[in-house]
Amino acid sequence: MTTPDRLLAFAAMSFLLIIVPGPSVLFVVGRALAHGRRVALTSVLGNALGAYTLVVAVALGVGTIVERSVLVFTALKLAGAAYLVYLGVRTIRERRALRAEFTTEDAASGPRHGLRTLWEGYAVGVTNPKTIVFFAAVLPQFVDRDQGHVALQMLILGLVFNAIAVACDSVWGLAASGARGWFAHSPRRLSAIGGFGGFAMIGLGVTVATTGRAD
Repeated sequence: MTTPDRLLAFAAMSFLLIIVPGPSVLFVVGRALAHGRRVALTSVLGNALGAYTLVVAVALGVGTIVERSVLVFTALKLAGAAYLVYLGVRTIRERRALRAEFTTEDAASGPRHGLRTLWEGYAVGVTNPKTIVFFAAVLPQFVDRDQGHVALQMLILGLVFNAIAVACDSVWGLAASGARGWFAHSPRRLSAIGGFGGFAMIGLGVTVATTGRAD
């Protein structure tokens, strides 16, 4: 089992990494500005589930294949980037309907709407190549092989990372959705901020596609 000192060291390193705004934060902020608090928090949960799927993959050895294969890494990166661009374009196209969505946010947050949002967040989280490379490179360093149960130790460390990520990303989502409330008083302002959220996701997708490994 993971020793307490290793667990605390990993938690500290994870917090320092997560607290700096990155792709997941930009994604959540874009969703919060475009669709509000419920969508933002559901996206945070979906993103965390996607990230934990990567933890499981690393624990089972799949992460090493992705991290070492340029072809697989590139395919995963481009798939995630394309999906972000798709979400951004859809948000921009639907920005004029945001006023109605804002006034009926509770009604629009039914099971079907929530599951779709959860899936969108999951798809972004599970196709984030930087996350799987981080897990593949860092998780093994905090595993005590003398204690045995290496895969279980990685799964526990992944839970720690995700718990910190959910807390931090939720704060960003709540802050962005709070600012969105001011824009709701003006349909034009709300439409503009919806467009900004869409462009933010498109920009994030382009950034993901054009950065990373060059080998």
